[in-house]
Amino acid sequence: MSSQKLARRRTGIIGLGGAALASTVVLFGAAVPANAETEVAEPSSFTSAFTVMATPDQVLNADGVATPGPAGASGTFDFRVNSELDIICYDITVTGLSGDYKSPAKTATHIHEAAAGKAGPPRIAFPNPAPIGDGPRTSSGCLQGPFTTGILANGVDTGEGFTLAKLEANAAGFAADTHTAANPAGAVRGQLSQVPVGGVQTGGGGTAVSAASSDSASTALTVGAVGAAGLVGLVGLVAYRRHSATN
Repeated sequence: MSSQKLARRRTGIIGLGGAALASTVVLFGAAVPANAETEVAEPSSFTSAFTVMATPDQVLNADGVATPGPAGASGTFDFRVNSELDIICYDITVTGLSGDYKSPAKTATHIHEAAAGKAGPPRIAFPNPAPIGDGPRTSSGCLQGPFTTGILANGVDTGEGFTLAKLEANAAGFAADTHTAANPAGAVRGQLSQVPVGGVQTGGGGTAVSAASSDSASTALTVGAVGAAGLVGLVGLVAYRRHSATN
């Protein structure tokens, strides 16, 4: 994909979040902070990586009550983090959704600080996967903090003060989801699970080389070393790289 086409694609995806942002400003009576996250290029290395297998049966409402999403829906959220630069790269695919997105946040696709079986506030808002329709929806890119969500708690945005180092310190305490008009509590949700990236067990001081600088290092991982959860993340990462290489 040419840089010009990529720019148009990302502009279109961000546009989905823009509509939600406008409604959020009206809802809360004040604009979100000006120091919102920015779309950036992929960094040369990552300090950790995570994958999420999101399903409708894991969805909870704001009170922590099980509120399943649509039967047959699913989502895969792959995240690569450079906590030193406060950059998170995302590759999200959701299927089985119908209708438009809906959330009081500035977009409807989030990482929440919420352990399994618990509700919690959003900390990062991602561009919603597109296109809206009956087929798969995807969203890819990289965001750099400081982060904002458009949700205020006691007058403070729930993304304010959040850093990716906090996510790395307790990945199991975070979940990813996306919300639709038909399922405002959430269509699919899943907990973050750490996976190796670049052949290095990250999160303990190791640094993994990104796809931009070393594709061969990560593909050298064996199934035995990665394990089942890691394999899912690795497959998603390789698919993302192949998609980038062919476009």
